[in-house]
Amino acid sequence: MAVLREIAPAQVKDQSALEQLVNYGERHCSVIPCYAVCKRLGLCNTSQAAERANDLVVADRQKRRGVSWREPGYAGLASLTALVKNGEGSRWFSTQTLAFSLDPGPA
Repeated sequence: MAVLREIAPAQVKDQSALEQLVNYGERHCSVIPCYAVCKRLGLCNTSQAAERANDLVVADRQKRRGVSWREPGYAGLASLTALVKNGEGSRWFSTQTLAFSLDPGPA
């Protein structure tokens, strides 16, 4: 964000847009991935795995049945199905905790 703040005002067409960008970056910096670091760690840089997981968890079920749900029902089904598919159902329902680990993916 420091680099953006160093841009001379004369070089910026819309100063408020730049300020919005800087503010957004500062608010969300903890969840914006650094793709160079991810690549060096061998982590996935796309949402392809997440999109595929969503298809497996909920989308396919809805499409086959012609179902259209509101977000709370959809999110609830996705959460429960993910718990079961990840083998975390019994842990969650007994302790309300989840095991967390980074999956290195295929070797």
